[in-house]
Amino acid sequence: MHANAQYLQTLQQVFGFDGLRGGQQQVVEQVLAGHSSAAIFPTGSGKSLCYQLPALHLPHLTLVISPLLALMKDQLDFLKGKGIAAASIDSSLTYDESREVMRSVKAGETKILMISVERLKNERFRQFISSVPISLLVVDEAHCISEWGHNFRPDYLKLPAYRTQLNIPQVLLLTATATPQVIDDMRTKFSISPEDVVVTGFYRSNLDLNVLPCKEEEKPSALSHVIQQAPKDQPTIVYVTLQQTAEHVAANLSAKGIPAKAYHAGMASEDRQRIQNGFMRGDINCIVATIAFGMGVDKADIRSVIHYDLPKSIENYSQEIGRAGRDGQASVCSVLANRESVSVLENFVYGDTPDLNAIRAVIDEIGATPSGNAWEVMLNRLSRECNVRQLPLKTLLVYLELAGIIEPKFSYFADYRFKMSVSVDHVLSQFDGERRQFVDAVFRASPKSRTWHTVDFEALWQGYQA
Repeated sequence: MHANAQYLQTLQQVFGFDGLRGGQQQVVEQVLAGHSSAAIFPTGSGKSLCYQLPALHLPHLTLVISPLLALMKDQLDFLKGKGIAAASIDSSLTYDESREVMRSVKAGETKILMISVERLKNERFRQFISSVPISLLVVDEAHCISEWGHNFRPDYLKLPAYRTQLNIPQVLLLTATATPQVIDDMRTKFSISPEDVVVTGFYRSNLDLNVLPCKEEEKPSALSHVIQQAPKDQPTIVYVTLQQTAEHVAANLSAKGIPAKAYHAGMASEDRQRIQNGFMRGDINCIVATIAFGMGVDKADIRSVIHYDLPKSIENYSQEIGRAGRDGQASVCSVLANRESVSVLENFVYGDTPDLNAIRAVIDEIGATPSGNAWEVMLNRLSRECNVRQLPLKTLLVYLELAGIIEPKFSYFADYRFKMSVSVDHVLSQFDGERRQFVDAVFRASPKSRTWHTVDFEALWQGYQA
């Protein structure tokens, strides 16, 4: 009871809450009792508090793995607003800023450190963090570790091994969406006892779910009708499957007097950020998006989520509609459905499943490397040559790494982008001879979108190999 009294006092004095919700108390007490746990709570149920509160009572650092920079920033702003010593190490920091964060972590001044899973690939960071005592590893969006999950990320598979290497005694897994199969997979990978898994259910009474049957050619008019029938300018997300559909649907809505912006992974990052910020501020009220728009969005007053195309799975659907009505107010979630669009989903499923010959081709490629030599690989080229999509290819390579068959030594940047602050001619004028020819070849192999040039290494290689 003494320990309970302590954390309840912290809950009130630091976080300003008089009590915990149902599942929160069970998870917090399990963590404080030294157990590894998993919390599967619906969106908006306060999963983050399940690690933030115990972190202030644990003796050492709490290390949080978060999949998105936007999620880290939101949680850091909240923690710093409560006077809690929290920090992140991410790509937005300068070298000096990263050094200062590492110093404060090493000195024990920082209680919570947030990183992406990719940060653990960095050998220098692993050497640093292995010298820091860690009380708790928190895996946010933990369903990403399961191949049965809807947002599977191969690098999450390495987390149990990293935990062992870093000698972290406890783990806390957090997610809003997980089937029994995914829960069992997550639990097994981290050796969490079934009694330490807390599932509070997924029902949210403020969401009105409905399916509107309509033929494919009727969808544009059905969508505009649904939006126009709702209160004017209410925050709305329209989910589509393909990037080109996002552009097309947004243009159609705008032509009908419904201001809408497309959002997808094919857009320049600064454009995506500008649109997301506009939506969060309320300057943009309708976003037509692929699933690229999602995990970093924590807007409380989204009143409508519309699936123009069928969601990829029940888990995807649950996560996507979970962005509606986080303020507890009534919100409507609609699906425009027909059988014709099922074939698109089937293509995604079958396209992500490599056949045995494709897997053998990857293994043969590795086996052809002479013993003792480094196997240098570019994922996009290997994916193309072996006919395996990049996600399953990364998964295969991670499993080979976990089996000790391959070991990463260093990595190349997969993409290089740049934007011009002066003209191309001005840059070229600074070089002569072969150097000028090479710089000119780089520019010619770097097509420009709206602002950024992206280097096409294949084109550069084909055009410049001598």
